[in-house]
Amino acid sequence: MASRRSKTKIALIVIAAIAGSYGILAYLVLPLAWRHYEHQKGLAGLSMVTRTAQGIPGDAINVGLVGSKEDVLCAMHAATWYPADAITLRSSLAIIGSVVLDRPYRDAPVSPLFYQDRREDLAFEKPDGKSADRRQHVRFWQVLNRGEEGRPVWLGSATFDRGVGLSHLTAQVTHHIAPDIDAERDQLTADLKAAKVVEAIYEVSGVGPTLNGRNGEGDRYYTDGEIKISRLVDGCNAKTETVAELDNPPLVDMKNVAWETIAAFLSAGGHATKSK
Repeated sequence: MASRRSKTKIALIVIAAIAGSYGILAYLVLPLAWRHYEHQKGLAGLSMVTRTAQGIPGDAINVGLVGSKEDVLCAMHAATWYPADAITLRSSLAIIGSVVLDRPYRDAPVSPLFYQDRREDLAFEKPDGKSADRRQHVRFWQVLNRGEEGRPVWLGSATFDRGVGLSHLTAQVTHHIAPDIDAERDQLTADLKAAKVVEAIYEVSGVGPTLNGRNGEGDRYYTDGEIKISRLVDGCNAKTETVAELDNPPLVDMKNVAWETIAAFLSAGGHATKSK
């Protein structure tokens, strides 16, 4: 009997040690190892989640741009992303008409989000289909006046609106996002690259790997936790044929490779995507 109790005690100690080691590794050591800001040191220590007007955590920060406001406006125009209209009675009625009557409204307004206690500086969208119920969209905030390149740095949150419904948290009418926010981040980056307005692309740490995030409307999202930053060409009419893609630290690359498998499993598991 004493021997059995001793074995049980040893087993419990081993299980506790394994659980403790896992907790330290998964929640302390690896997250610290994955954080990297070597290409944009001024972003270290910033929160990487937006908030709603009610203070609820909103969409994750997942994209960035380097360049003046004029560079950003010109680059997004070249990539055929349209500036979102301000929210007014007229634009609100227009977006309702677009959804109900299934007619185009490529400049439809987006609801405000807040980062560093202020609403977005710029917002853009790209229709996906005929009406404004399905669209790609992004909000940007200028967070650094001078980054590593001596130019302004903008952080943004890019998501895909897959349809209109009621907020899971407030019951207000809202757009619901597709859960794979990395896909939208990568699509915006690809559009800018295809428009030949990007000199270099690199990543810095965002919210970190997230399996079951929730935005301000209660919509689920998942992400590898990286922010993809595009350094824009300097000048509105400037173009470039070559894009430098800067390396990540090796451990971050290993994490991203592992995440691709996880993301494929999540997508295959029945999560909502862009496709109806």
